[in-house]
Amino acid sequence: MDFTESFNGFREESDSIGTKQVPMDAYYGVQTLRAAENFRITGSTMHEEFINSLALVKKASAITNREAGLLSKKIESAIIQACDEIIIGNLHEQFIIDPIQGGAGTSANMNVNEVVANRANEILGGEKGAYNFVHPNDHVNMGQSTNDVIPTAGKITILKLLPKVTKELESLYNALIEKSIEFNDIIKMGRTQMQDAVPIRLGQEFKAYSSVVKRDIARITKVQEELKVVNMGGTAIGTGINADELYFDRIVSSLSLVTGIDLRQAQDLIDATQNLDCFVSVSSAIKTCAVSLSKMANDLRLMSSGPRTGFGEINLPPKQNGSSIMPGKVNPVIPEVVSQVAFKIIGNDVAITMAAEAGQLELNAFEPLIFFNLFQSIEMLANGINTYTENCIKDITANVERCKELVENSIGIVTAICPHIGYKKAAEIAKIAMATGEPIRNIILNKDILNEAELNDVLDPIGMTEPGISAKYLINYKKIDL
Repeated sequence: MDFTESFNGFREESDSIGTKQVPMDAYYGVQTLRAAENFRITGSTMHEEFINSLALVKKASAITNREAGLLSKKIESAIIQACDEIIIGNLHEQFIIDPIQGGAGTSANMNVNEVVANRANEILGGEKGAYNFVHPNDHVNMGQSTNDVIPTAGKITILKLLPKVTKELESLYNALIEKSIEFNDIIKMGRTQMQDAVPIRLGQEFKAYSSVVKRDIARITKVQEELKVVNMGGTAIGTGINADELYFDRIVSSLSLVTGIDLRQAQDLIDATQNLDCFVSVSSAIKTCAVSLSKMANDLRLMSSGPRTGFGEINLPPKQNGSSIMPGKVNPVIPEVVSQVAFKIIGNDVAITMAAEAGQLELNAFEPLIFFNLFQSIEMLANGINTYTENCIKDITANVERCKELVENSIGIVTAICPHIGYKKAAEIAKIAMATGEPIRNIILNKDILNEAELNDVLDPIGMTEPGISAKYLINYKKIDL
């Protein structure tokens, strides 16, 4: 891509590297253009919420520098207007650099500095590129460094994206609770290590799914508190060099005001500039949620397998044809896509972990990768949960008779008999059932171990799926001829 195409002429700008022709109409400048040419990595540009967050940081900084007497009211107003235009979505096409970039985000910081400066100059009657009223570094970046601007903007962005995840998780939780109530009386076979275990109610399984979702909501909500601690005022390495004392004291409160988020300045700004563990925590919470949802998706695929030769205990809503060659085949496409979302999030988490680990001394240069992956993971998770809830969970139905049939023909129900006849005899009955294919119930009745009323009580669906045993039928291990 040629970033100088389709423009009406050029202007010449210079930096410490040299001079360069910048499109006349561009609000970005020479440093942005160099970065766009250097970093052609993903084929995309920075996340729109990250752009807005950068503008919020610049707006708060202008307000605070004006309060410190370092900016005139005229320059402050022009910078604020330029930032406000960006925040409502204007000028986003001027942010042309790739989200993956070398330099710890300096390119992203300069992109916003140049766009804001050029728009502010225009507001004040100047020309783009001349910087005769407002300079990208001297005014827009006053009292700041890439190293406090970028992590702070990243945290604000994540705090804006995460509420959608929790909202979708809450909808999923409610849908699972509804299914747990709907399926509460349906007995089915529980399985461990893919082998028959003991009976369970289908409603209990869905209640368990809701419980893990509830924990995920709690984790993601809790981790947001870490993100509210920012290193603004620390500038380059956390020592606050070139930051006015009043600006240092007020910048975070100004940023809280313009963002509407209760942000706090880190007690140790050097630590907050060096270490990115908070982003690892966020990624871990997102990954943990994705893992839980994929495990649930695995269960749904198994329970719905068939329709004739699998478990066939539940029906997933049919969403699309499952084959270009096999007529009538319908696949569990929603659980499949949820697992794929999880796989991607797990991969992103590994990259985030390695990037956070790779920091050296006073700075981590790999924040661009962390943010690119983390923003993607958050959005993919939210979208995946939405389709999970709306296109799958809400419309699942149960095959009641199939569930009952599998329980009745299972060896596993012998476990419920065990307290009444002892483990050894119960094991012998299980062997007979496996050898002959005869149901456990028939063996018990035919050998007059328990009569039908007693057996019905012992094998009561609720009784088999909750603590306690039918003590009145305990046989005290009497001799039983098998």
